[in-house]
Amino acid sequence: MTKTNNEIVALDGWGSTPGASEVVRFLEGPQRRSTELTQTVGIFFEFMRGFRALHFVGPCVTVFGSARFNEHHPYYDLGRRCGFELAKAGFTVMTGGGPGIMEAANRGAKEAGGRSIGCNIQLPKEQKPNPMWTSGSPFAISSCAK
Repeated sequence: MTKTNNEIVALDGWGSTPGASEVVRFLEGPQRRSTELTQTVGIFFEFMRGFRALHFVGPCVTVFGSARFNEHHPYYDLGRRCGFELAKAGFTVMTGGGPGIMEAANRGAKEAGGRSIGCNIQLPKEQKPNPMWTSGSPFAISSCAK
C-alpha cells in the first residue's frame, strides 16, 4: 500500500492503469445498441455453456468458503472432511474452484471417490483454479459461475 500523510492512496499496482478495454468502455456509460446487444448475446452464451456443463451432475451441494486458508488451518480440514462426507453420501461437491476452503471441499470429495466440480471465475490478478476438480469450467463472467 502507498501512504501519503497517513492516508492510503492506492494498493500497489491497482488503479495505476485504466484497465481492460471492456472495463473502460463499461465505465464510459451507455454504448451503441449493437455493442450492447453483442455483449448481451455473449453473456447469454456463457450462461448456456454453464447450464449445459452442469445439467447432468445429479444431486449437488455447493460449498462456499474463503480462498485465504491454507491446508494447515483448522477450517481447511473442516472443509476437506465436509467434502469427503458429502461425496460419501452421494452428492456432487461444487465450489468456486479456487484455493482455500473451496480446494479443501474439492479435495475431500475427490479423496472419497466422489464427483468434485469447480466453477472458477477468470480474474486477472486473483485466484487460480485448484487442482482438486474432477470436472469443472472457467467462466469469464462472474454471474455465470454464481
